[in-house]
Amino acid sequence: MKLRILLGALPLAVFLAAAGFFLWGLDPERDPSEIPSALVGAPAPAFELGPIPGSGGQGLATVDLVGQGPTLVNVWASWCVPCRAEHEVLTQLAEERGVRLVGIDYKDKPDDALAYLAELGDPYERIGADREGRVGIDWGISGVPETFVVDGEGQVVYRHVGPIAPAQVEEDILPALERAGR
Repeated sequence: MKLRILLGALPLAVFLAAAGFFLWGLDPERDPSEIPSALVGAPAPAFELGPIPGSGGQGLATVDLVGQGPTLVNVWASWCVPCRAEHEVLTQLAEERGVRLVGIDYKDKPDDALAYLAELGDPYERIGADREGRVGIDWGISGVPETFVVDGEGQVVYRHVGPIAPAQVEEDILPALERAGR
């Protein structure tokens, strides 16, 4: 009899747990872009990436983030629609505001990445090609685009999940760059 009651209550318990998670996800006070990152306040992960094959450019490594002042590290891909949406904002930051911008091309085909940059412009000082996505895992990305502010000591001071909109430049990115020593 007790086993029958327990087995009868099990579906109800599973349903209530699922409903609780669903309601938690609908909370209007919760901002899904504010995903905590273990990297904030820690050194940038150790990595070394070659350039996008065929680009003739330079790759990107951890040593390129140290001693250069604040750096915006943008993880992007040609197949990423939100990356296209933020590209103009990143270009303006680099060209008009003098922000040091480097990129990690994530899980991309070299020809597609080169076509993307040829079409939209290349605002990056350096780009590392993370074709297998291993460096993205080290950075703890949950998708693309993601952008990090790294100070001149190589410490991650800020993480932004999703595309950067113009309003977020003033509210989040520039203040994070100031905290990083810009």
